[in-house]
Amino acid sequence: INHIVHNGGLYKRPFNEAFEETPMLVAVLTYVGYGVLTLFGYLRDFMRQWKIEKCQNATEREEQKDFVPLYQDFENFYNRNLYMRIRDSWNRPICSVPGAKVDMMERVSHDYNWTFTYTGRVIKDIINMGSYNYLGFAQNAGACQEAAAKVLSQYGAGVCSTRQEMGNLDKHEELEKLVARFLGVESAMAYGMGFATNSMNIPALVGKGCLILSDELNHASLVLGARLSGATIRIFKHNNMQSLEKLLKDAIVHGQPRTRRPWKKILILVEGIYSMEGSIVRLPEVIALKKKYKSYLYLDEAHSIGALGPSGRGVVEYFGLSPEDVDVMMGTFTKSFGAAGGYIGGKKELIDYLRTYSHSAAYATSMSPPVVEQIITSVKCIMGEDGTTVGRARVQQLAENTRYFRRRLKEMGFIIYGNEDSPVVPLMLYMPAKIGAFGREMLKRNIGVVVVGFPATPIIESRARFCLSAAHTKEMLDTALKEINEVGDLLQLKYSRRRLVPLLDRPFDETTYEETED
Repeated sequence: INHIVHNGGLYKRPFNEAFEETPMLVAVLTYVGYGVLTLFGYLRDFMRQWKIEKCQNATEREEQKDFVPLYQDFENFYNRNLYMRIRDSWNRPICSVPGAKVDMMERVSHDYNWTFTYTGRVIKDIINMGSYNYLGFAQNAGACQEAAAKVLSQYGAGVCSTRQEMGNLDKHEELEKLVARFLGVESAMAYGMGFATNSMNIPALVGKGCLILSDELNHASLVLGARLSGATIRIFKHNNMQSLEKLLKDAIVHGQPRTRRPWKKILILVEGIYSMEGSIVRLPEVIALKKKYKSYLYLDEAHSIGALGPSGRGVVEYFGLSPEDVDVMMGTFTKSFGAAGGYIGGKKELIDYLRTYSHSAAYATSMSPPVVEQIITSVKCIMGEDGTTVGRARVQQLAENTRYFRRRLKEMGFIIYGNEDSPVVPLMLYMPAKIGAFGREMLKRNIGVVVVGFPATPIIESRARFCLSAAHTKEMLDTALKEINEVGDLLQLKYSRRRLVPLLDRPFDETTYEETED
């Protein structure tokens, strides 16, 4: 009830997010840790320069020393001296379907992670807590696999042309009609790459004389698309509606710099679920502001489509809103649908325009037919058009797994970021030494996790990121939680004080949660 009152009746359901403040001692020790690593990095660079230590990194050849350098040695300082120490936590090669469990090739390094050697051993049945397999459609058996195999035998693997030339198959048309129906929009268009769906279509929608208002934590594809467009970009604080409204007011009052002419278009860029924070966009408020100030809204549902809403239709359904209120609905097939590519949905005029002017439509090769069939089969399963309730059951299972996993981690005393309904679950590690230690200790216990540090996150906010799946059974989650609890005690990761101010009650200019008074 408080949430509804505080938001003028915009929210039809509770909206609970947590971003507990970093404890002061932990923040100080994290900075000290990075300082010590940096000092040792300079020492090792000095030793490499004088041939005391073997230099493994790329350098200019002797005969090119007088040339303008192609390779700036100092720019690689972080990779060379900090990242390299824990490089074994990333790029781990798996050799199975990325389902609820995976098989991983064992590798060792004899030169402090500069190179790796494969031992020939395969580590079996690692519980996969890192893949974006939200609805469990990453399978090598079942209806999706059978349908994709049948289409592969009929159409082959590649199309060898663009959609505008000889690469427009009946399967592509079928997919786009199905996606439009699934989203509840007039029309949709599919693309072969999720990243390019953003980076190549935003420049087709806005250009010079337009204004983009972008959330500070938007994905790199949105950032690149905004930069390529040539439009003016202004950043608002993450999920902060007062910050967004201030930028909208200023844009309308002051217009373009110098000339003071009105902006041709104002486009708001947001994501459904933010993949590093686990937070959900405050869409009812964004739409209210968009209508109030007559701007356009571009919603990236890469992580939310399939993963939110009673029937998996994303953040719009999650809040009980109309798809017509979102001008550009973008999403990807790489996560909930276990395939590849992306889509844009909206009014027919918008999609017809993009078919002509989008670089992805004009120059990119068409989607592979087996991939298209994987998406068609999985979407029909979610919609119940395959004659079963399996799809809806998967959506419900994911929601149950998410709430259970988040609640248990919070009970253990970890600091967990994000919304209680988000299947992306960041667990805060903070200190640089704990990034590699957490990943290694979890792998020893047959749990595969993703760890993230600077520059992908703020320097004092390193974290482990769990992605939940409908394919995870309660036994798997309990096993993972038991091991996480052990590693949390071993590495002293239980920082939470468990006293949080709800997100919607905090002052608008705060960017972190504050602790409550006793």
